Amino acid sequence: MNGGPQQSALHELADTHAVQRMWARDPTLWKARPEDDVELSNRLGWLTLPEDFLAKANELTEFASQQAARGITHAVVCGMGGSSLAPEVFRITYPRSSGCPELHVLDFTDPGAVRAVDRAIDPAHTLFIISSKSGGTLEVMSFLAHFWELAQGRGEQFCAITDPGTSLDKLAHERGFSKVFLNPTEIGGRYSALSYFGLVPAALHGLDLDRLLRAAREAQQQCSVEDLARNPGAQLGAFFGAHARTGRDKLTVLTSPSIASFGLWVEQLIAESTGKESKGIVPIVGEPIGEPHVYSDDRCFVILRVDGDDNAALDEVAQRLQPALVRTLPDVYALGAEMYCWEVATALAGALLHINPFDQPNVQESKDNTNRALQAADTTQPEQADLATLIQQLKPGDYFSIHAYLTPTADTEARLQELRVKVRAKYRVATTLGFGPRFLHSTGQLHKGGPPSGVFLQLTYTPAEDVPIPGMAFSFGTLIAAQALGDWHSLHSRALRVARVDLNSDVAGGLERIVRAAD
Repeated sequence: MNGGPQQSALHELADTHAVQRMWARDPTLWKARPEDDVELSNRLGWLTLPEDFLAKANELTEFASQQAARGITHAVVCGMGGSSLAPEVFRITYPRSSGCPELHVLDFTDPGAVRAVDRAIDPAHTLFIISSKSGGTLEVMSFLAHFWELAQGRGEQFCAITDPGTSLDKLAHERGFSKVFLNPTEIGGRYSALSYFGLVPAALHGLDLDRLLRAAREAQQQCSVEDLARNPGAQLGAFFGAHARTGRDKLTVLTSPSIASFGLWVEQLIAESTGKESKGIVPIVGEPIGEPHVYSDDRCFVILRVDGDDNAALDEVAQRLQPALVRTLPDVYALGAEMYCWEVATALAGALLHINPFDQPNVQESKDNTNRALQAADTTQPEQADLATLIQQLKPGDYFSIHAYLTPTADTEARLQELRVKVRAKYRVATTLGFGPRFLHSTGQLHKGGPPSGVFLQLTYTPAEDVPIPGMAFSFGTLIAAQALGDWHSLHSRALRVARVDLNSDVAGGLERIVRAAD
């Protein structure tokens, strides 16, 4: 194993017996401090999920069949971060099977996003999936309050996914939910795709869980071998972990069309796992493919191909991008295996970076800032800024990050993608795009705890119509405004480069002006 950063990293992983120690759940692989031992050893339950949940596949398929048989035509996942992103990938990637309910995923507190779900469903024939590991996530409990009233308190139209003993576990039993799925406790949210959090929505959507999990189990077996030349997770982790150590910390993921949404899940896994202690790997996903000259030397590339897709553009650019690792999936059901390989890779990259890939020390800070704003204890309003002044601060090695606290529509996303491309072309920097508050549970940890190389544009607006939250002293409009303010404070308090632009009530016109300002 000699030659190149990846081979050096593989040699290091072999010398330190990293794979064996990971499977032995040895916390010293990541941290030598005794106070970290319990947390680290209690976050490795995901290692055996494919094998563990193969035995539950029939149970989940039967649950989905029962829901369809009793007339359920829609299913709404109410979650954030680890409890929503895998279901969103499954929803977008796989066609809904005949007779299955139409799956929706709500992880936005924007009033427009909540109303869009309301309009898309028939409340009397909808199953609401309340999904929270902690059982008390503010956004999820707000969704529960909203839909509980909409469904007129019919408990049989709700199910819960949570850890044993949480307040949600108790509440679900008190209210007569149709089912409570208790997830294994030794799994962090971003490593939970192949547990109940991902698989219950997948079953309702009609995925062949047996096929998905068998592919994942094969990856589980491959990722346990000590010969790292035959271990796909170690190969992948050594690639992006090693290049991050050489300054190529912008991990750019390019995919075949059929798995384009996979980046949503990878983004959280990489950013939240590695972005801490002023270190981090910045995942660049969803960025339109560009000519090689728009990419700087702070990037490495992972190219995910699916056989049978139209990969002409992907294959053409893959030959000209370096350093690049190309991975080919035989079909979309190999995504289960790919998820598992990326989890292993991220854990091993954490070992190479000497960080704990299973904690998220800076996530709570934004939550605390949000609560202060909701309690009217914080009346600060950030000064308005202009895009030109902000982007002039960009320098080589930075990344430009758009934080859109806007209704996530196709038109809005298209304009923001146009902005990304313009900024990338002009400054040759990597770009990211996240809608709030989803990204707070995804890339938010990296923004605060990672390297101070981000330049952040926060976009807000004034909703034309707000949505109250039953039983709470604030509305969804107030909640998302407080989340934006809390996030701004977290970034500003670290002297990071952040600017807010409020589009008021004219989002389309405001975005038009911003895109022009990038010229």
